[in-house]
Amino acid sequence: MSSSELQQLYQQIILDHAKYRHGASSEPFGVFDADGAPGLRLAESHQVNTTCGDEITVRVGVRAGSGAAADAAVTDAAGPAPVIEQFVWRGDGCSISMASASVLADTMTGLTVSEAEALVTTFRELLRSRGTIEPDEEVLGDAAAFAGVSKYPARVKCAMLPWVAFEAALMQVAAASAAPAAPLA
Repeated sequence: MSSSELQQLYQQIILDHAKYRHGASSEPFGVFDADGAPGLRLAESHQVNTTCGDEITVRVGVRAGSGAAADAAVTDAAGPAPVIEQFVWRGDGCSISMASASVLADTMTGLTVSEAEALVTTFRELLRSRGTIEPDEEVLGDAAAFAGVSKYPARVKCAMLPWVAFEAALMQVAAASAAPAAPLA
């Protein structure tokens, strides 16, 4: 596939994700309610790109030792590795930021937190490269489509916005997990 054909494919992936927003919620999130899902830690982050006005809210649900990671006996120092079990978002913005959120929703669900953090780092490096890094589609999946965005610094913030919100939500989960449990009354 020629470079031009690859760029067209990447543009089509971005347009498709912007139009058919995977993981997007059409309703307001409401209050956290994990009662129906014991052991699920929920966190939410709202981020705004002050340059252009794009905004997004990401909500993640993380469970220790569930899904494929538990099946594969993936563990960390505290036991089975935490897995991203739920990912939902709401946002308003340009095609790049909305497509990026859609790709993120497809990409992160089912990964361990450490796998997700590594993927965020890889995506950030790609976008900061200004086009000098070739995307690894095996690692990034559809997120590789944003390689062309890295050549336009003003658009990098658009593509990173959902990923920054996701990262902030993961930090909240980690902080809540590290906090001592409240005493029972």
